[in-house]
Formats: sequence, structure tokens, C-alpha cells
Amino acid sequence: MPNRLMPTSLMSVRANLSALRETRWYELALRILFGGLITVATGLIAQRFGPPMGGLFLAFPAIFPASATLVEKHVCEKKQRHGLDGKNRGREAASLDARGAAQGSIGLIAFALIIWRLLPDHAPWLVLIVATFTWLAVAVALWTLRRLL
Repeated sequence: MPNRLMPTSLMSVRANLSALRETRWYELALRILFGGLITVATGLIAQRFGPPMGGLFLAFPAIFPASATLVEKHVCEKKQRHGLDGKNRGREAASLDARGAAQGSIGLIAFALIIWRLLPDHAPWLVLIVATFTWLAVAVALWTLRRLL
């Protein structure tokens, strides 16, 4: 039985600059608000339990809660403009967005581990470069693995 949330064809990663025209000011404000609230919560966690615990929560994409709902809303609206019920496709798009956020978070955890282990003994600029490339490698590897499976 096919998975209902998986599209029948593979999706390609690409930039869609026309989506910027579809974004309303209050949607950007909502993303900034969610990002700010999550950043404050992370700061409070770090203050109470220490920087290592706070750092773990920074791996959570700060704008994901707003992003997932807005992705679903935009896809639904686009389908409805063409006379179709976009509810299922909107949910599919939000689930794909969630999968990408999870994969990116795993990459951010790898980034944090590199910073944590290497920063005390090495030049900060070099550690940041290594950590950034580690994040990129993990994220691309997960995306490639998911695509192959």
C-alpha cells in the first residue's frame, strides 16, 4: 500500500523566488515572533540548566512552527484558486517541510557536536568552518539517502 503522505514522484530541491511575492507582511511577522519566542525559551533553558542544554535546543529550527502552517496554507490556497481541494496536498507539503526540518536539525546536532568537541583546543574560525561543512555534509547525505530509499 503506498504511503499517502509521499508524493508519487520525487521532488527536486530548487529556489522559488516567486514565493516571496505570495508572502504577506503578517506571515513574516509571525515567523519572526515564533523565532523570537523560541530563542527566548532557549536562553531561559540555558540560564537555568547551562549552555550545553540550551545549545541542544538551538538545534530546533526557530521558525519551523510558523513555517509548517504557512506552507500548508499557501499550498491549499494555490489549489483552491484552481478549483481543487488543496487540504491533502497542503498536508503533504507541510509533512515534507517537517521532514526537511528534521534532517536539518540532525545536521545542526552534528554542527553542535563539532563545536563542543573541537572549540576548546582549536582556533574558533577553523572550528566554525569545519562545523559548517559537517552540517552541510550531514544534511546533504540525509537528503540523498532519503531520495535513494
